[in-house]
Amino acid sequence: MPSLSLKNSPEQSASDLGHRVRRARLAHDLTLETASRLCGVSRSALSKIENGLMSPTFDVLQKIVRGLQIDLAELFGTAPALNASGRRALTRRNEGQRHAYRGYQMELLATELAHKAMLPFRIRISAHTLDAFDDWGRHEGEEFLYVISGSVCLYSELYAPTHLNAGDSIYFDSRTGHAAISTSEEDAEVLWMATGGGVPASSAAPDAVGAG
Repeated sequence: MPSLSLKNSPEQSASDLGHRVRRARLAHDLTLETASRLCGVSRSALSKIENGLMSPTFDVLQKIVRGLQIDLAELFGTAPALNASGRRALTRRNEGQRHAYRGYQMELLATELAHKAMLPFRIRISAHTLDAFDDWGRHEGEEFLYVISGSVCLYSELYAPTHLNAGDSIYFDSRTGHAAISTSEEDAEVLWMATGGGVPASSAAPDAVGAG
């Protein structure tokens, strides 16, 4: 199975992400308390993220970009271009932006584009039991998961566990609690796409959008 070789350690990635969250918060002249209320993330969790002591889930990342009115790509060190007709993004093998959280090693794709309708990820699922997660993942939008290699079990609040093999895919409502684990001996690799429900709309005021 092709591997996702991380260029930075999880600790370094969390530290870099934390600095960018803090910079975005300070750019809006927000205290931790105010940003916590706007994002719907506890003050202690936000502080840990800013100090590189916590690697946030995708759900929390969506809350942060909504609350701080920025684009997800800005949290990963890219300077996304504004909307334009005919735009495109090319991501070469292993050159996406990295983010690790518990059982997922995530590579964010097409991060140079702001306000995308879809958020594409290439993910290596290293979790082999639900013990790797504290809670269900849930957020606004819809998701599509396609298994590239290995096998996966998608757990859901509303449905029986769904087993997927290489070549299988599933589309589901992101608001339904969910978690995916690898059921093969090796880590599974998947293409995972989420609609950009948590990304500020392209009609947002330029000063609110920032670099995006």
